[in-house]
Amino acid sequence: MTTYESKIKTIAANNNAVFSKLADLRNLESLTKKIPSSSGVSDMECDKDSVSFQVNPVGKIILRIVEREEPKTIKFGAENSPIPFNLWIQLVGKTDSETQLKVSLKTDLPMMVKMMVGNKLGGFVDQFADMLAGIEY
Repeated sequence: MTTYESKIKTIAANNNAVFSKLADLRNLESLTKKIPSSSGVSDMECDKDSVSFQVNPVGKIILRIVEREEPKTIKFGAENSPIPFNLWIQLVGKTDSETQLKVSLKTDLPMMVKMMVGNKLGGFVDQFADMLAGIEY
């Protein structure tokens, strides 16, 4: 099992406010405008518990919340992915107006695939964490 972790991001908001916003994935629809066209990700759709998107050349991938541990963790499972993976958003309240966020992705990649996409997955978790930290809470 390989784990890719983002750098820790600081959000100028209360831990409960950050968790509440991220625990309802409809609140992430504003991120669709921030996804670079060069990323190969398009057609993002959100409902309360899942987000789906097209990834070239893989196809449609769905991330579904499998666990919410208020106010510190949101865990996702991947559906329709050629390589199974899980994604975590971890939150730590530092003060009443500051929260730290980290994104982790865990997957069991075959060695050849790991050599081809490992760096991209590391970059993805950092970009995703940056986008989450940039939301208005």
